[in-house]
Amino acid sequence: MNKPVIAGAAAVVLLGLGGWWYFGREPAVEPEPAPAVAPPAAEAPAVKNPVPAAADSTLPSLDASDQPLADALANLIGPQAALQFLIPKDLIRHIVVTLDNLPRKKLAAQLRPLAPTPGELAVTVTGETYALSPANAARYTPFMKVVQATDTQAVAAVYLRFYPLFQQAYEGLGYPSQYFNDRLVEVIDHLLVTPDLNGPIELARPSVMYVYTDPALESLSAGQKTLLRMGPQNAAIIKAKLLELKTAVAAKKP
Repeated sequence: MNKPVIAGAAAVVLLGLGGWWYFGREPAVEPEPAPAVAPPAAEAPAVKNPVPAAADSTLPSLDASDQPLADALANLIGPQAALQFLIPKDLIRHIVVTLDNLPRKKLAAQLRPLAPTPGELAVTVTGETYALSPANAARYTPFMKVVQATDTQAVAAVYLRFYPLFQQAYEGLGYPSQYFNDRLVEVIDHLLVTPDLNGPIELARPSVMYVYTDPALESLSAGQKTLLRMGPQNAAIIKAKLLELKTAVAAKKP
């Protein structure tokens, strides 16, 4: 387990999407290149969670979207929090790639949309035994305050307004026939099944980095490991916010 870092989503969609939590610094992983030939439209899977189609003449281009989105997020979380947490460069693209990588083993640290978390991973040492310290959760306090104070419906509204640009960025990542909102719902569901652990989490340090001694925990995705590192109370808050976001953007059951 590496030094934690914010990334991936309650400002917008990474403060709501991809985000709402701090991620560990993982070895850089570049997004997969787009396929040389896009599959025929007839082979595209059915959209499961369509978002309302709305023409917005004020919507900027993807390349010009950083400032408008940063402004929208600053209105949600406050200008000081936006300045503290956001990295407003290629924001939508970085949100999309980070979200897409959450169920995978590694995150692309250089593509994070949020600033690094200060401090080191807190670990307790008893003889030759390591464990994740409960004190580690306190490192997330400033960000968790923002998360708790952010209106999920307002986050969803920003997301839906900018949705065409998120879709464009997702297609440019190498998914020309895939639907980004379906991926968002899929990733939320993946994070919601992260194990709830209240006892000590034992670690090992075979090299510079810590790893979980329990193979089942070590095999979890980057996003799920992040929730474990945050501590059970913070993880419960994040899960509740994610469920609210899913309710706002997923297709309603008849």
